[in-house]
Amino acid sequence: MAFPRSPILSCMLACLLGAWLLAGNALAQEIPTRKDSAAAQTDTIRQKFDLRVMNNLRELSQRKTIMGKLLKAILVFDRRDEEVLGLDAELIQREYERHNYKVVRRINIMTLDALGYSIHDSTRVPRSFLEKAGNSLHVKTRRHLVRNKLLFRSMETLEPLALVESERLLRQTDYLLDARIIVDERTTTEDSVDVLVITKDIFSLGGSGSYSPSSGAGRVALRELNFLGFGHQVRGSYRFNMDAPRSWETTAGYTVENIGNTYITADINYFDQNYYKESSAYLRRDFFATNTRYAGAVGASKIDERLLLPPVPEDTAQRFADVGYHRQDFWLGRSFKFKSYNLGYEPRGRLITAVRVINTNFYTKPTENFQDNVLGIASLGYSVRRYYKDRYLYGFGRTEDIPAGTLATVSYGYERGDLFDRRYFGLDLSFARYNKDFGYLYGRAGYGSFIRGGTWEQGMLELETLYFTRLYENGNWKLRHFILGRSTIGINRNPEELLSINNEDGLRGFRSGLLRGNRRVVINYEANLYTPFSLFGFRLATLAFADLAWLSYGNKSSPFKTTPFQGFGVGIRFRNEYLSFSTIQILLGYYPKTPHNENFNNLRIYESSRSYYDFEDFRFSQPGIAEFR
Repeated sequence: MAFPRSPILSCMLACLLGAWLLAGNALAQEIPTRKDSAAAQTDTIRQKFDLRVMNNLRELSQRKTIMGKLLKAILVFDRRDEEVLGLDAELIQREYERHNYKVVRRINIMTLDALGYSIHDSTRVPRSFLEKAGNSLHVKTRRHLVRNKLLFRSMETLEPLALVESERLLRQTDYLLDARIIVDERTTTEDSVDVLVITKDIFSLGGSGSYSPSSGAGRVALRELNFLGFGHQVRGSYRFNMDAPRSWETTAGYTVENIGNTYITADINYFDQNYYKESSAYLRRDFFATNTRYAGAVGASKIDERLLLPPVPEDTAQRFADVGYHRQDFWLGRSFKFKSYNLGYEPRGRLITAVRVINTNFYTKPTENFQDNVLGIASLGYSVRRYYKDRYLYGFGRTEDIPAGTLATVSYGYERGDLFDRRYFGLDLSFARYNKDFGYLYGRAGYGSFIRGGTWEQGMLELETLYFTRLYENGNWKLRHFILGRSTIGINRNPEELLSINNEDGLRGFRSGLLRGNRRVVINYEANLYTPFSLFGFRLATLAFADLAWLSYGNKSSPFKTTPFQGFGVGIRFRNEYLSFSTIQILLGYYPKTPHNENFNNLRIYESSRSYYDFEDFRFSQPGIAEFR
C-alpha cells in the first residue's frame, strides 16, 4: 500500500531510525571482552546509556503535553520478559530418555485462555478489563483437540521422541500460542509415568487490512483459526477500488485439521482475482513427525491465470496471455527407519520413497509450449530432522521451533503428452546447523530438468543460504541479524517463463511490471531490534534492511554483467502474539536504480504483513517439478 508523503511521517521515521542506530550501537558493543577494568568500564557506560534513554522517555511521558500523553499511552516501561526454561529441545529429549517405553498411566490436559495467563507462571491470571472481556469472547480449545495431537496414549508404552515431538506439534498448531509437556516426576515409577500437557490459546479471531487515502484502494482480511473451539479454520479477504481491469478481488478458504485423529487435513480454497482464479479441494497428510510412516494427498483444482509475456525494449505496458486448465493430483509416500539396538533411543534418520501422478488438461493454451499431459514421478529421499527452541526470530517472545538436519532427494519421472513425451530428473540437497552461541546456518542446492530427445529443457538450478546470528541482549532490548542469499538460474526455459525481483522474490517493497528475466541472484540483509515498548499488548520492533538483486534475460546470459538493483530502508513492526492478527509492518524503502520505460518512484512508504524470511523444514514433501518463479 502506498502512502502520500508527509513531513510528520518522515520526521517520525527519521526519529525511529536515530533511535534504532543508537540502540543498535549500544547492543553491538555486547561482545566478549577481557575481564579487566576497561571491560567493566565499557559495561557501565552501556548500562548508563540504557538507563539514560529509558529515564528520559519516562520523564517525557509524565509531562502534561501532547507528546507526554502520547508516550504514556504507547510505551510500557516496566515490561519484563518471562523466563522460559528448556529452550534446547534436544536437551529435553535427553532428559526424557529415561522414560522411554514406560506405560503412560494418566494424561492430564490443561488448556489456558488467550489473554492474561502464562504457560510458564501459574500465578498469572487476567486482571484488566480488556483481558477478561477478550476471554469472554473467545472459545477455548477443547481438550480432545489437544489429546488428538499427542503421539502417545493412556495405558500404552511411551515411544522415543513422543514427548518432544508432541510438544512441537502442539506449538505449531495455528490456534495455540505455546505448549509444554511435563512428566510428573513425583509419581513416576520404574515402569509407568503420569504426563501433564499445558497449552495456551491465541485469540483466534483476527485479520488484517490496509487502506490508501490517495487512491481509496484497500484490503480487508478476516480469519477464524479455531471455529467454535473445534480447530476448523475459516479465511476470507476482499480488495476494493483497485487500479486494475476489475476493481475488486476476493478469496476464501476452509480447513479442517486432523480428521478423526488421523492427521489428515481437508482444504477447500477459492480465489477470484484479476490475474488468477482457482477452485480447489484436497485431502492431505504430511510427514508431520519424525516417526510418521505414511503421507500423501489427493485432490483436484481448476485454475485460470494470466502469464506475463517477455518484454521487448520498446514496451511501456505489460503484455499478457491467458492459460486455463483442470488438474487432478495424487501422491503417496512411505518412510522407513533404520534399526537401532538401543531400546532407549530412536534414530532420527529416515529413508523415504514416494510416487506421484499429475493429470493436467488445458482448455486455454497461450502458446504451443503447453500440452495436455500425465506426469508420473518417483522420489527417493533421506531425511534427518531435529528441532531446537529459541525466541525473537519471527515472533516477539513466544517459543519458536528451529529445524535443523539434512534432506537429500533424487527424483525421476516421465511425462506423456498429446504432442510429445519426455523424461524428468531432479536432485535436491539441503542442510542446517544451529548453535545458541553461533546462530543458524542453512544451505540448499537443487537442480531439475526435463529431457527430450537427448536435449535438456526447462531446467533450473537453485542455490540458497540463510544465516542469522545469536540474539544479542541488553536488558529488554534485543538485536538479531539476518543474511539471505538466493540464486535461480533458468536453463533452456520457454520464453514465457520469467522471473521478477519484486517484493519477496528480490527487493522488498520493489514493484515493476516490466522488469523480467530468467536468471536471478539476490542478497538480503536485515537487522531487527526488539524494544521493550508496547501498546495494548502490541510489541514494537524496528528494522533496517539492504537488498541487492541481479537479473538477466537469455539462456546464456550472466546476471553479474549488469549493475544490481538495490533497495535500502528502515521500518517498524508491531505484533500482539496473543491475537491471530498478522504482524503489522510500515517500511520506508529507497531504490537508487529504476527500471527503464516505467514511471517508478525511488522513495516508497508501504505496509506489509508478510514475513520476508522463513525456515525450510527438513520433512520430506511430495515429489514434484521444481517451480520456476
